Amino acid sequence: MTNPAPVAQGPKKDHGRAGRNLPAAITSAVILLAGVAASLWFWKTAFIFVVAVAIVVGIWELGRGLRAKEIDVPEQPLMIGAVVMILVAYFSGAPALVTATAVTALVTMLWLLRRGVDGFVKNATASVFVLIYLPFLASFVGLMLSEGGAVDFERWDNGVKGIVVFILVTVASDTGGYVAGVLFGKHQMSPVISPKKSWEGFAGSAIACVAAAWFLITTLLDGEAWVGVLAGLIVVAMATMGDLIESVIKRDLGVKDMSQAIPGHGGIMDRLDSLLATIAPVWLLLHYLVF
Repeated sequence: MTNPAPVAQGPKKDHGRAGRNLPAAITSAVILLAGVAASLWFWKTAFIFVVAVAIVVGIWELGRGLRAKEIDVPEQPLMIGAVVMILVAYFSGAPALVTATAVTALVTMLWLLRRGVDGFVKNATASVFVLIYLPFLASFVGLMLSEGGAVDFERWDNGVKGIVVFILVTVASDTGGYVAGVLFGKHQMSPVISPKKSWEGFAGSAIACVAAAWFLITTLLDGEAWVGVLAGLIVVAMATMGDLIESVIKRDLGVKDMSQAIPGHGGIMDRLDSLLATIAPVWLLLHYLVF
């Protein structure tokens, strides 16, 4: 059988050093942040459902990418388990999250048994990777938000404030790195993994992160200044690592973006990479040093 001829796609648009359609990216970012702010302000439990939907889409994107390498993870148990994990983390806390994670992993492996022996180890290993990388890390959002009490209607409790700090500091890392990289980037940080990432961009991320974390933790959470500085340093390290990991995954799978779900940004996974990497350490730091 002959392979079908490739579909002509026309010349690719050159977006310059930004590497993306900037107007579309800004518009999408504003809409996303507005949706997040509205859910947190009016009924914070709604934000948990927003997170659950995003993770379900992320599992679909990652599963589609893995199939390019002949790795077929069972999306149904992973998606159902993801929603359960995020909800129990919010409503019942860390012990329930551990239990839900273990049960989801076991159910997923049992699901794979129905396919037989061929490819079991490969698909089961990839499934556990997806489980930890997406729903388990995302479930720390539920732990963070529950710091003020699950289903608490007080709009500015510790949980909501913690989520605001976590999101804005991570956004500061991405924004600071993007601006500094576009304006001053010359020395590549990792040319093989992410050619557009530079040490100048990393410096911009660090400055923006530390400044944002120091300001938000001292003013919004009444925390110590040194905790804010520490949080900023942790976030810039973890956000950069998360971005590099996502780049490695995409290069290994041979895709530029996980999907085109968000105009100017790519897929959900292309926006979750830094957030997934930072939520757990930020929750730990705030839980033990601030709340």
